[in-house]
Amino acid sequence: MSFWWLNPLMKKGYEIPLEDKDMLLLHATDRVQNQYSMLMEKLNCRKQPPAHATPSFFWTIVSCHKRAIMVSGFFVLLKVLTLSTGPVILKAFINVSLGKGTFKYEGYALAALLFVCKCCESLSERQWYFRTRRLGLQVRSLLSAGIYKKQQKLSNGAKMKHSSGQIMNYVTVDAYRIGEFPYWFHQTWTTSVQLCIALAILYNAVGAAMISSLVVIILTILCNAPLARFQHKFQSKLMEAQDVRLKAMSESLVHMKVLKLYAWESHFKKVIEGLREVEYKWLSAFQLWRAYNSFLFWASPALVSVATFVTCYLLKIPLDASNVFTFVATLRLVQDPVRTMPDVIAVVIQAKVSFTRISKFLDAPELNEQVRKKYYGGIDYPIAMDSCSFSWDENTSKQTLKNINLAVKAGEKVAICGEVGSGKSTLLAAVLG
Repeated sequence: MSFWWLNPLMKKGYEIPLEDKDMLLLHATDRVQNQYSMLMEKLNCRKQPPAHATPSFFWTIVSCHKRAIMVSGFFVLLKVLTLSTGPVILKAFINVSLGKGTFKYEGYALAALLFVCKCCESLSERQWYFRTRRLGLQVRSLLSAGIYKKQQKLSNGAKMKHSSGQIMNYVTVDAYRIGEFPYWFHQTWTTSVQLCIALAILYNAVGAAMISSLVVIILTILCNAPLARFQHKFQSKLMEAQDVRLKAMSESLVHMKVLKLYAWESHFKKVIEGLREVEYKWLSAFQLWRAYNSFLFWASPALVSVATFVTCYLLKIPLDASNVFTFVATLRLVQDPVRTMPDVIAVVIQAKVSFTRISKFLDAPELNEQVRKKYYGGIDYPIAMDSCSFSWDENTSKQTLKNINLAVKAGEKVAICGEVGSGKSTLLAAVLG
């Protein structure tokens, strides 16, 4: 709870520079091979009968870490509950100061209760941060391992759809964003819980004037719905543009000698700059709509305050130190979830897009593992083809080479000649299996 296990390392680092041997070893559950093995085990279990559909990659990851998710969820719920006790205890303090206490030492009891609540809030918040960040690193590591393993088994057709630049993007961008998602995951539901508690406290403080606060919050959320759809669209377009740009850059770097030889640097520079402009356009659109979203939510607490006090004035609800200070303290409970909503929405959208992209990649066709290479020694024709047809696609109707007959004797040198695109490389790939 207090991270005391870090004290010896911190003390040693204060005294002397730390070296690799001083670092603590990873726990077995945090190691990549264990995380990946657990993921594959869960996937295989879900593929067993009576499964009738492809198992959801998202829910498979959730099932792998459901205990960690539930424990971190408990701590974030504890943090919300202890945070919500502040306005209630404050109101009780004010009543005690006004001589409305229920027993003699109520002030001391309230002070002790406030201290305990704040300690629990701090501890639960630190545990929430630590456990969700640790979970995010575990998810990111297993995704990186899964992508690495998958790219080694991609079929030829899948390699044409998923370039090296895209695969690099899956690891560096998509896996990172999904790794950040566990930290924000619990805020998707704790914001609602915290808002409900805050509205209940407001109703206890100002009565029916709370309805105006509720109306403002509902209108803010309704206005956000179209903004969220636009953000999802722009995020998808941004990732597609980023894939194209990374593909062009990686191909240019790999074939830099050819570019230098033919003096094509300026042309490819313009091409990459054009791709950057397209990426910048979608990035600007996404950030602009995100700014609109943030402005909407950051302005809502002020609107809540104005609407509530105006309603109190119109309904002639009496305002005294007890309900005014309680309202001001409760306003923080409203501000925190409302102001974090834009970030939560943006992270959820980015994680959804990344999950879709990685799931599509991991579901891509693989090489046929049932193909077996047979080697025969001591024969006259080690390479022999008789009316063979080959295709790069899984659809055998789209054949690249048809009715190929080839016989090569042992020790014989054979030259394969033909025009560009006639199938020389395809034939050699078929010979190699």
